Amino acid sequence: MENSNTLEFRTESDYLGTEQIPVDAYYGIATARALKLFPKTGEQFDEKFIWAYFMIKKSAALLNAEIGRLDKNIAAAITTACDEWERLKEWVVVDPLSGGAGTSVNLNINEVIANQATEILGGKKGEYLVDPYNHVNMHQSTNDTFVTAGKMAVILRLRELVDSVIKLQEVIQEKEKEFYSIRTVGRTQLMDALPIMMGQQFGAWADALARDRWRLNKVEERIRSVNLGGTAIGTGVGAPKEYTLRIVEVLRQVANVKIAKAENLIDATQNLDTFAEVHGLLKSLAVNLYKISNDIRLLGSGPKTAIGELILPAVQVGSTIMPGKVNPVVPEYVLQNMLVVFGHDEIVSHACAQGNLQLNQFAPIVVHFTLKSMRLLTSSCHALAKYVKLLDVDKERCQQNLERSSSNLTPLINYFGHEVVSEAIRQANYDVEKALQLLAEKENTTVSELLKKLNIQKMTGLGYY
Repeated sequence: MENSNTLEFRTESDYLGTEQIPVDAYYGIATARALKLFPKTGEQFDEKFIWAYFMIKKSAALLNAEIGRLDKNIAAAITTACDEWERLKEWVVVDPLSGGAGTSVNLNINEVIANQATEILGGKKGEYLVDPYNHVNMHQSTNDTFVTAGKMAVILRLRELVDSVIKLQEVIQEKEKEFYSIRTVGRTQLMDALPIMMGQQFGAWADALARDRWRLNKVEERIRSVNLGGTAIGTGVGAPKEYTLRIVEVLRQVANVKIAKAENLIDATQNLDTFAEVHGLLKSLAVNLYKISNDIRLLGSGPKTAIGELILPAVQVGSTIMPGKVNPVVPEYVLQNMLVVFGHDEIVSHACAQGNLQLNQFAPIVVHFTLKSMRLLTSSCHALAKYVKLLDVDKERCQQNLERSSSNLTPLINYFGHEVVSEAIRQANYDVEKALQLLAEKENTTVSELLKKLNIQKMTGLGYY
C-alpha cells in the first residue's frame, strides 16, 4: 500500500541520497524511488508470482544458513517473514511494467522481507537489523530470481488452466451425447452445407479442446528449467559453488513445485523463448475458445429470424428497451477475453525477441502478460462451461432448417452430375421440392425414386454415397 494514511515519515538513505518513507510502510528507499519513477498503470503482479518470489528468498536464507554464510538467527527471521507473504503481499507495490528488468520488484520484496524480519528480531521498520541486500538478497540477483519466480507461477497457473479446460471439455462431451440424435444442416462459409448431427458439432469442439489439453500438459516440461543460482548472467559469479548447485533443489522442496536447474544457466538467463512457446499454446487455446463461442452465438442467433437452433440460456436481461431479449453474453465475454490474449501474444513474442546479449530486459512484461493470459483463459473456460451446461436445442427448428436445405440434394450428383443438379436447384430458386420435381422431369424418373437415393437420415455417417 504505497499511499499510507499516516502523516509520519522515516528517513532512509543509500549511496544515491535520502528519501522520506511512510513510517508504517514495509517497503524502503528503493521502492519509494520506483514509485516516483514509474507511475501506476493499474496492472498488478500475479499472486502466484509474489508467492514464488517469497519462497525463493526463503530457500536462499535456509541454504545460506546451512552452508555457514548467513547468521542462523537472521536466516530464521527471514524464513518466518517469507511465510507471512500473504499478509505482506499488499506492500509489493511496484508496477509490473516498471523498467529495470525486474530489479524494482526484487528490491521491493527484499525490503518488505527485511523490515518484517527486523521486527521479528525486535527492531523497527527502517532499522534493517536484517539487510535487504546483504542478507535477504544474499547470493542472488534479479536476473535469476525474477525469471525463476515467473516460471514457478506459470507452472501453477498452467495446472489451474488445464483443469478448467478439462472441465469445459467434459461439459461439451455431455452435450455431445445429449444432442447426438438431433440432425440439422451443416454450414460452410455461413451458407447451407450437408447434414450434421448437433452432437457431432459439439464433439468437434471437444476434440479441439483435447488437443489444447495435451499441448498445455506437455509444455510444462520446458518451463521447469530455471536459472536460479546463475546470478546476474548465468556464470554464477557472486555465489559459492555449493549454493549454485543446491539452491534449486532446496527451492523445489520448500515450494513443492517441480523445477530443475538449467543445464546451461547462461542460456536460461538470457533467452525467454520458453515463454513465447507457452504463450503460443495459450493463443492456440484462445483460438479454439473464440471459435466455439462464436459458433454458439451463430447457432443461437435470432432466435426467430436467423439460425435459432441452439436455445441460449436466459442468464441476463438482454436489453434496457427491447422486452424479452436474450443475448449471448457469456460467449461475448469469452470473445473479448480471447482478443486480449491475442494481443498479449504479440506483446510476449516481441518482448522475448528483444533480449540483448546476456539478459532480456523485458522479462517483467513477458512474465506478467503470460500469467495474465492464463488467468483470462481459466476464467473464460469456467464461465463457458457453466453456460454450455445450460444450452438446449430447438429440435423443430433443426428439422425445418434441414428439410429446407438444397444441400441435401448433393448425393444426386453421383447419378446426374454436378451441373445438372446445380441447374435444377438454381431454376427452383433453392426450393428443394421444386428442384426434385425439375430433376424428375428432366431425368424421366419420379420424386419418390429420387428420395430413395437421398435418405437424409443416413447422410451424416461415413461412407454415404
